[in-house]
Amino acid sequence: MISEQLVLRPDWSAPRNVQTLCTTRQGGVSQPPWNTLNLGSHVGDNPDHVQSNRQRLAEFTGLDASRIAWLNQVHGTEVVEITADNVATVPEADASFTREPGIACAILTADCLPVVLCDRTGSVVGAAHAGWRSLCGGVLENLISAMAVPGDELIAWLGPAIGPKQFEVGPEVRDAFLSHDPDAARAFKEEGARAGHYLADIYQLARQRLASAGVRSVSGGSLCTVRDRDWFFSYRRDGKTGRMATLIWMN
Repeated sequence: MISEQLVLRPDWSAPRNVQTLCTTRQGGVSQPPWNTLNLGSHVGDNPDHVQSNRQRLAEFTGLDASRIAWLNQVHGTEVVEITADNVATVPEADASFTREPGIACAILTADCLPVVLCDRTGSVVGAAHAGWRSLCGGVLENLISAMAVPGDELIAWLGPAIGPKQFEVGPEVRDAFLSHDPDAARAFKEEGARAGHYLADIYQLARQRLASAGVRSVSGGSLCTVRDRDWFFSYRRDGKTGRMATLIWMN
């Protein structure tokens, strides 16, 4: 079963009514290679196991399972507002937000960066699936705009993602970020990468995007899903694997 020892909680200054967690790969019923707490329904796992894992997550959080808003993530920049009317629809989007208590925005990852946001008054929360394509395309900026809160009134937490010593990318990825902001060059290093490639720091890239949107209070960003096999799923490391979930909601 899921326990407090098997989830990550952000160390941040969110209002007391805002709740956030990121699951690990432990505490579920899925069999290898999805063992054990796979929450992704699109990765080939037994659907009954996924449903059981999602029910365990709901019970652990105290939320109604039908009030956890899953997305059909497509590495894009679409943002959807979650309400009681659409919480069960599984829209195609890579970020969501809500102003309604008791509804959780949920993001699935296994190397991509989950980012959660809330305002300082605890009246709106949001979450983004910030893999490099979504991040480069502006998913964080779109989420901040949709939440309709000035950047300096938001706080952010960066959940577990592929670390800067593992995220090797081609020059086209670097070029895409630099075309938006030349300062992104600081997040790419040639040392340690294959010839013609770079090691990218997705945490630094996210911080740069958040800072440019006025978000100065940013926590997290120190874990690596690839290196920590015991605790995290990693698509780059394993290929066929499960998905962790990052949730944020208001009591």
